[in-house]
Amino acid sequence: MALPPRAFFTLHETASRWGCTIADIAGWATEGKLDLFTGIPLAICGTDRVSGKITISPMDMLPLFRRSGAGPTAIKLLRMKPEHSDDWSYVTDPADGVEVSIADLLISGQDVLRFEDEHDLLRRIGGGTGSLSPYDWEGMYVTMIKRIHEQGLPATQTELIGELQDWFADVAENGEVPDESTIRRRLRPFWRALRKES
Repeated sequence: MALPPRAFFTLHETASRWGCTIADIAGWATEGKLDLFTGIPLAICGTDRVSGKITISPMDMLPLFRRSGAGPTAIKLLRMKPEHSDDWSYVTDPADGVEVSIADLLISGQDVLRFEDEHDLLRRIGGGTGSLSPYDWEGMYVTMIKRIHEQGLPATQTELIGELQDWFADVAENGEVPDESTIRRRLRPFWRALRKES
C-alpha cells in the first residue's frame, strides 16, 4: 500500500526541489501564492492562548530571507495567524515575541503540489529520464490506459496517482514504489490532454 502524500516541506527542501532561493519563496508567499507556517509553544495574544500551527507573514521576518545569506537564522515574531483563524493575533506574552527559526518554516504538501501544477515545475523535479529506471513505466501506462478505457477518468489526478502507486506496490519485485511527484510528472501531459487543459 502506498504512503500518503507529504504533509509539508521545509523552505530549504522546497527551494532545492524547485531550483530557487528561499527569498524567492518568501516573495511568492508575500504575493499570496503560498502560505508559510510553523509550530510554536504556548504564547499569549491578549486574552487568547495560542500554540501549535500558525501562519506567518514573510514581511514580518524579512531579515531571515536576505539573498546575501548574512541575515539571522531566527527572529522574534510579534504577530501570527492561528490555525482556523482569518485574523492576525498580536503576541503579548512573551513581551518580546515568539522565537521562530527559518529551519522550522514550512509549506503544506498540498500547496507545494498546487504551485508545481500551476507553474509547470514538475519537469524540474528529480526522477527524470536518461538513466535506467527501476520502475515499469510502460506497464504503468498500459494500466492507466486500461483503467481510463474501462472506468473513465477519475475525478482528480491525485486519485489516479494513488491507484497507480497501488499498482506499483502490487507488481514491484523489489518493493520499490515511485513517489507521488515522479508519477505526477509523467502523467501531467496525459492529464492535461484528457482534461483539455491548456
